[in-house]
Amino acid sequence: MGRRGVFPGSFNPPTTAHLAISEAVVKQHSLDVLVWTVSRVALAKEEVQLPRLADRIAVLEAVAAPIDWLEIAVTEVQLLSEIAAGFDVIVMGADKWHQIHDPVFYGNDPARRDASIAALPAVAIAARPPHDCPPEMVLDVPDWVGTVSSTRARTTDPTLMAPAAASFDAHTGAWTDPVRYEAWLSG
Repeated sequence: MGRRGVFPGSFNPPTTAHLAISEAVVKQHSLDVLVWTVSRVALAKEEVQLPRLADRIAVLEAVAAPIDWLEIAVTEVQLLSEIAAGFDVIVMGADKWHQIHDPVFYGNDPARRDASIAALPAVAIAARPPHDCPPEMVLDVPDWVGTVSSTRARTTDPTLMAPAAASFDAHTGAWTDPVRYEAWLSG
């Protein structure tokens, strides 16, 4: 089976930064497999309905197809400690590292939060200014990675999308033109 890592996210859309982070964690943590894992209903992103989950997963599968160490999975769970169960490494951005320390995601129970964080496997963090995180957990990635976000790819710079996502968006408008995407769905 080898060493396995998990990279939870919405990947809405997958970006060039997701790919760079993935390559870095595979190399720096000697992983045989990295699994991009999407929660069917993402924590703190419950309102995301478009693009449809099926379309997002199809795009992720297209991104992963030429990469022998990258797999895609969908899960029903939301907490990172549950998603990461059984993996050797979990990958997240520094913003997510800060978010998982907020007790609100654990029913405002600091003990539950602490137990959830303690249950994580090795953590690999992609720096994301202005957030600080433990230096021993930080991946060595190019500085530009911390400036890329899925939100920015959707709203102002579609060139940040992974190539398969950019192709799907150009064809359907999935991320940059919701009206065209809705028409594509209807057609």
